[in-house]
Amino acid sequence: MSHVDNTTKNEQHYDKVYANVNVDGILKRLHNLDAFLADATKTDTSWVGMYHGNFREEIKGKKVLELGCGDCTNAAVMAALGAQVYANDISQVSGTIIDKLNDNFDFETPIQFIEGNFLKAQIEANSFDMVIGKAFVHHLTHEQELEFMNVISKILKAEGSVRFFEPAINSKLLDELRWMTPVPGRPSKLQRKKFKAWEALDPHPHRDNSSRHYRNLGLKFFNEVEIIPIGSIERFHRLMPRNKFNRKFRRFAFKAEGLLPPFLNSYFSRSHVIDYRKPKA
Repeated sequence: MSHVDNTTKNEQHYDKVYANVNVDGILKRLHNLDAFLADATKTDTSWVGMYHGNFREEIKGKKVLELGCGDCTNAAVMAALGAQVYANDISQVSGTIIDKLNDNFDFETPIQFIEGNFLKAQIEANSFDMVIGKAFVHHLTHEQELEFMNVISKILKAEGSVRFFEPAINSKLLDELRWMTPVPGRPSKLQRKKFKAWEALDPHPHRDNSSRHYRNLGLKFFNEVEIIPIGSIERFHRLMPRNKFNRKFRRFAFKAEGLLPPFLNSYFSRSHVIDYRKPKA
C-alpha cells in the first residue's frame, strides 16, 4: 500500500470514528481525574502501558507532542496533569474535539492542535521534550514509520524522549490463534468471506509489530532504547464475559505478570511500551 493510499484510508476511517466521540464523557473524566487514572492505569491495557512507571510526573511542565491523538482523551488528561500539549491527527475531527475541550475545561495551558499530515507540518527543530503515541505507529507502513522517526528525532531536544504504546506480535502461533478467534467487530479468519470483507476496511497495514522490530528501529535514531512487555496474562481476559470479574482479573493479571521471567512476558505479551531516549545527532 502506498503512502497516499494508507494515509487516505486512515483519514476516512477515523473521520467516521471520531465523529461519534462523547466530549462530555471526556470532561467527566477530567473532573474526576485522580479516580479515573487510579482505575484505568491498573486495569485498561493502553493506560497501564502509557502511564507505566513515573510517566504521570514526568510530563508535568514538559512540552509534549502526541501523534495520533484520536479522540483526544489522552491529550486532555496530559494537559490536565500540567503538560504543555500539542496534538496531531490525520483526522480534522480531532481538532474539533480539542476546541470543545479547551472551551469547557480550564487547562493551565490550552491544547494546541496540529492538523493533518505530521510529515508536512512545519515544526521547529529541538522544540519538544517528549513525543508520544498511544496505539499510533502500527497504523503506519514501514516506509512512513522511518520518515516519522527521522522527523521526530529532529524536533526533540537533546535529552528528549519518545514513548509509544503499541500492540506486540512476538509469536506467530499466538498471532494466528488471535486471528482465528472472533471478537466484537472482527470475524474469525476461518470465516474467509467475512474476514476478507473486514480486512478490506481495516486501516492497519500489514507490517512487523514485534519488539525486535521496534528495538532495531529505535537504535537507528536514538541512543537509548527500552521495550517493556505488557499483557502476557491479561490478554486472556478477552475470552471471558465482560463483567466485574473481568476487570478484577485484568488488575490481578498485570500484577502477576511482574513475576514471570522476561522472555515469557515478551513472548506472550499482547502489547509493549516503547521508550526511546536521547536522539542521535
